[in-house]
Amino acid sequence: MSTDRYNSPLSERYASKEMQYIFSPDMKFKTWRRLWIALAETEKELGLPITQEQIDELKAHAEDINYDVARAREREVRHDVMSHVYAYGVQCPGAKGIIHLGATSCYVGDNTDIIVMREALLLIKKKLVNVIGELAHFADNYKALPTLAFTHFQPAQPTTVGKRATLWMQEFCLDLEDVDYVLSGLRLLGSKGTTGTQASFLELFDGDQDTVERIDPMIAEKMGFARCYPVSGQTYSRKVDTRVVNVLAGIAASAHKMSNDIRLLQHLKEVEEPFEKNQIGSSAMAYKRNPMRSERIASLSRYVMIDALNPAITSATQWFERTLDDSANKRLSIPEGFLAMDGILDLCLNVVDGLVVYPKVIEKRLRSELPFMATENIMMDAVKAGGDRQELHEKIRCLSMQAARRVKEEGGENNLLELIAADPAFPMTLEELQRTMDPSRYIGRAKEQVDAFLREVIRPILEENGSLLGVKAEIGV
Repeated sequence: MSTDRYNSPLSERYASKEMQYIFSPDMKFKTWRRLWIALAETEKELGLPITQEQIDELKAHAEDINYDVARAREREVRHDVMSHVYAYGVQCPGAKGIIHLGATSCYVGDNTDIIVMREALLLIKKKLVNVIGELAHFADNYKALPTLAFTHFQPAQPTTVGKRATLWMQEFCLDLEDVDYVLSGLRLLGSKGTTGTQASFLELFDGDQDTVERIDPMIAEKMGFARCYPVSGQTYSRKVDTRVVNVLAGIAASAHKMSNDIRLLQHLKEVEEPFEKNQIGSSAMAYKRNPMRSERIASLSRYVMIDALNPAITSATQWFERTLDDSANKRLSIPEGFLAMDGILDLCLNVVDGLVVYPKVIEKRLRSELPFMATENIMMDAVKAGGDRQELHEKIRCLSMQAARRVKEEGGENNLLELIAADPAFPMTLEELQRTMDPSRYIGRAKEQVDAFLREVIRPILEENGSLLGVKAEIGV
């Protein structure tokens, strides 16, 4: 790591080596050369006087990029694509005359951007599937463990720890659907020339419309794509970047929501993210165990969600067939959005894999609130014994308020059951009332919902994507 100039935290601290390689110069410029080879092969196959020897020469130097030559040339001509055309030609003197034939800079630049985004999305999908898999294990393990649920962060009807995890999972499943949808729609730009009309290729092939029409499909097939975008200006529509980064922002929102819940649960001491043996929680307060990984998920997620504005504004402000005010922004917003998202998913994997649950704390908090939540059942039992529903409702309301005052104003225990047992309107003893305090009676169908969700939604996803499972995240800091 350089210590005398800025280093991006995304590469130094957060993103994996896999994702960093996808956006590396090696990936970029090797892809340029693959595209030049695909173009030359296509032109040869369609009848231009390009020899197999020239193709073989290009292939022989597809990987060993002479960066020093390209950098020196770029200092002279101030054009990155032409600098690499020149550098490739230095290595391939027999083929230098046909490199980039008929193409414009966006042939390599834009097609490479699409290829890189596809590879990055596939890695995001892989990690997202593993997050869903880890959450599935967690939900299954704790599907029957009752816990206090909250609406407005106020105590509400109980749920289970596992059921809460399905809420996180469902959002990630929606994100996975979006990833698959965007992946299925990604296409290459192809080779459409300066303003998208393929005029240069029409000239090369002596006005043969049918031959020129075959160029894009042939290049797409060689590069592993089903098709190219049917029309374009010089560039592919920047709407594509908007769709891609919006997917990242959606995953970030899901991760942020989960991390917020975990942070709140850690405050309640019910659930705790992994905490390593020698980890320091606070520089001042040695006892602290701060949820720093969940906080980092939230922090990076906000960055990705805001980053979605970049391609949207870029797309909206492109002039006619192209302007260049997209270039500098794309160099930042696309790679850094993916690098941040990669770090977020690694953190999610790490947190969920090591999430610690404290059942005794969960039970204690639930039991402190359960008498309030049991009042409806108690009232129904009293009605069945001959009581008047409306009168009993008013008595329950008054007794609940009395018990709540004791808890809030006096710091006392919840004595609602004692108050109800002492009221002659309720034909139940304290012992009978206490026997109704089994938390599992108040979780509704939470356990069954978890089982159904795992069986009907999650299992098919994991079976379909079984080859992607098994990722374990390494957290650098």
